[in-house]
Amino acid sequence: MLNLQKYPVTLQDPNVVLPQHPRRQSALKLLHGKPRGLSISNSQQHDEQPQLSPPFPHMSQSVAAIIFGDGSSESRRHLYPLTKRRSEGAIPIGANYRLIDAVVSNCINSNITKIYAITQFNSTSLNSHLSRAYSGVGLGKDGFVEVVAAYQSPENQAWFQGNADAVRRCLWMLGEYPVNEFLILPGHHLYKMEYQRLVEAHRKANADITIVALTADRARARRSGFGTLKLDPKNTVLKINCKEVESFENSEDVKCSAFLSTGIYLIRRDVMIKLLKECFPDENEIGEVVIQGAISLGMKVQAYLFDGYWEDMTSIGVFYRANMENTRKSNARFNFYDRDSPVYTLPRCLPPSIMSDSVITDSVIGDGCILNSCEIKRSVIGMRTRVEDGAMVDDSVIMGSDTYEWDVQRNSINGKSCAGVPPIGIGANTHIWKSIVDKNARIGKNVTIINRDSVQEGDREAEGYVIKDGIVVVLRGAVIPDGSIL
Repeated sequence: MLNLQKYPVTLQDPNVVLPQHPRRQSALKLLHGKPRGLSISNSQQHDEQPQLSPPFPHMSQSVAAIIFGDGSSESRRHLYPLTKRRSEGAIPIGANYRLIDAVVSNCINSNITKIYAITQFNSTSLNSHLSRAYSGVGLGKDGFVEVVAAYQSPENQAWFQGNADAVRRCLWMLGEYPVNEFLILPGHHLYKMEYQRLVEAHRKANADITIVALTADRARARRSGFGTLKLDPKNTVLKINCKEVESFENSEDVKCSAFLSTGIYLIRRDVMIKLLKECFPDENEIGEVVIQGAISLGMKVQAYLFDGYWEDMTSIGVFYRANMENTRKSNARFNFYDRDSPVYTLPRCLPPSIMSDSVITDSVIGDGCILNSCEIKRSVIGMRTRVEDGAMVDDSVIMGSDTYEWDVQRNSINGKSCAGVPPIGIGANTHIWKSIVDKNARIGKNVTIINRDSVQEGDREAEGYVIKDGIVVVLRGAVIPDGSIL
């Protein structure tokens, strides 16, 4: 698995070059002197320093990415309780990563090195991850990943009301560099895409806006929050339908119901400024209102058809299945091990995982795990996970721990006595099947988590878990006492 964890680099090492594919040599080489790297800014703080840039920038220099770290209120609700204390983009996936890493890595691998990450809801964890993971990774002289935190101002005392409102209120910052287009990206999707091909298609079609679309089955269309697209034979978007999927399904024109918007938009800079500042100054959503309005104004809105793996984390079930893809022996739809298109993340420099008399089958094990005489099948085991003797983990996602816990720490947590409380990890002789265990959970000895009554939906949050889509989700930091049966 190629990621920044294996090649930790700091700003004190200006001559180091990260191992990478030759076509990204220019994007990832660390230059002499301190690169801009990553900074977290409140959007009220204006930077008046002039920026120098060539008059005709290369494609990688002429596109800036805007990543939204959290989704809609509906997506947060569907992914609850994983979003109880974090935004969607910060949810751990694949043992070592966060969801937003896949999107940032797509940008880096596509030579798009001006990246703004706009965050708002439950953003502490996401801001911390971005600031530590992408500071000084070598994005070129003008490259950066900049976190733009939601803000209130004397002119507008409300928080961001939607993605269009967020972009509009940050236009002064987004205009810092003379880019030609802005690439709008949700930060909680899982896919790999060469954005350069999208940019080339957009420019070749002389489009004002390009929407990434894919062929949609009816089930996916119903659960998507980005709507279906009505296209003409030249893939020009005639209409966006965000709410009434059934009307497209019943259409006589099959092509009208065959494509789904991914919420990925490439927009010309001058067009975006005109739409947000002049044409629709009070609208809050880009896809549902602003782009549909652009079509009504006669602007050219094009669809770019994407046929690769793409998953919008719209439910606990979808998130669970996306993790399970990592355990497949072959033909995994999302490959974290692709050397030509690596996924980058935070370099944590953890020790190797240790496995003592354990049986591990078709599983992914993160860094720094301690597995003692246990059995793990078809599961994803996150960093610093501790599994004790005789425990069995099947078809599950264990997110791991933020720290190692020793007995002296467990006996007094936050100044309170914790006698009888299980340590962080999975206790001896515990059986976990088809479950998601969030970080820092304390699961005692002889616990059974198998959804024994086959419940599809159940709220036991007061007891430390919920059931969604038939999957038991143990809450972050939950305590499951010895002998419990869930």
